[in-house]
Amino acid sequence: MRDQLKRDWLRAWLPAGSMMLVSVLSYVDRNTLALLAPTILKDTRMSVTAYGWVVSAYSVLFTIGNPLWGRIIDRLGLRRGMSAAVSLWTLASAAHAWAGGFGSFAAARAALGFGEGAASPGGLRTVVQTLPPSSRSRGMALTFSGGSAGAILTPFLMTPVAEAWGWRAAFWFTGLLGALWVAWWLVLSKRPDVLKIEAPQKLVSDEGRPRLSDRRFWAYLLAYSLGALPLGFVVYSAAIYLSRVLGLSQRAIGAVLWVPPLGSEIGVFFWGWLADRMARGGTSRLQVVRRLLPVGMLLSLPLAATGWTRSFPAVMAHLFLAMFVAAAFQILPLIYGTEIFSRAYAGYLGGVASGSYGAGLAVLMPLFGRLFDLHQYNLAFGLAALCPVLGYFCWRTISRQ
Repeated sequence: MRDQLKRDWLRAWLPAGSMMLVSVLSYVDRNTLALLAPTILKDTRMSVTAYGWVVSAYSVLFTIGNPLWGRIIDRLGLRRGMSAAVSLWTLASAAHAWAGGFGSFAAARAALGFGEGAASPGGLRTVVQTLPPSSRSRGMALTFSGGSAGAILTPFLMTPVAEAWGWRAAFWFTGLLGALWVAWWLVLSKRPDVLKIEAPQKLVSDEGRPRLSDRRFWAYLLAYSLGALPLGFVVYSAAIYLSRVLGLSQRAIGAVLWVPPLGSEIGVFFWGWLADRMARGGTSRLQVVRRLLPVGMLLSLPLAATGWTRSFPAVMAHLFLAMFVAAAFQILPLIYGTEIFSRAYAGYLGGVASGSYGAGLAVLMPLFGRLFDLHQYNLAFGLAALCPVLGYFCWRTISRQ
């Protein structure tokens, strides 16, 4: 009996676990550029400002791709939607190996961003479709933990590959990983609970439909996009800061750059577990969000002090805490959105949330890159730290209205 329960539990969580793996893959793909940025910028003679625009190209198409893939997945199903998206971004990731300057990197990055727009809507769709309500916060934590797990793994996977065969080989390797996941997904997605489609068009009159005219929808987007923005800032800027300000070599950066995303990995499970635990104690899930978001807002402020310190342990502690706290602004707004709106639109909700986050990066990363070129590190870190504060107060004001 116990063995059967274990098998049933594993079977129930396998789709969510597969979405965690695809999230790992997506972050390995995007973080390989961030990890190897010091070497790539030197080899291609790109400035940090140009690098910021390359990141922006990714973010713009990521923003467009998220809601689009969310609608595709809601209508066509997880099997076809995720197979197409991951195949596309796998080809785009491998194409980085042939890039030689700003234009080619921006094109490859834009295609990667569009394809990876499916990861968040696919993950949220899978959680609400295959797991019971009592497990969904932890399911969200599991699927979104793949991002930080990918960021942790990237230095260990890609630093040896780049040292042995050059930075271009690292992107060939990411293409291989993507192909393996697509093959696995084509087998797993034959399950009935993954194949079923809860078509949103049947619920056109349902008041649970997310609408642009609904203020709660904008509260949801602003809390997620601004609150989670330090994740992207740390991911894309940490290696450059450690190289240019603290003088670390590419090898040394690869040895320590797993530390900040470990904060996010711990954070998504912590905030997901805490939300489920508080809800089991009789507190409504919406009340859980109202209690925990201001805590996350206050804990985001220490990131502002990073630019004033030249202590390596202090810098790493600040970056770790920033990503731990930013995980709260991933999990808690998703809880809020899936409580307010119908689960039939889960893919779309996950897509627009991630898309709004990408839009924030698209706007701010060129600015952060310019500030780094001007050595205005204090201002860059200060602006990044204020984003969750602004996101919280926007959410609080609009959701109350």
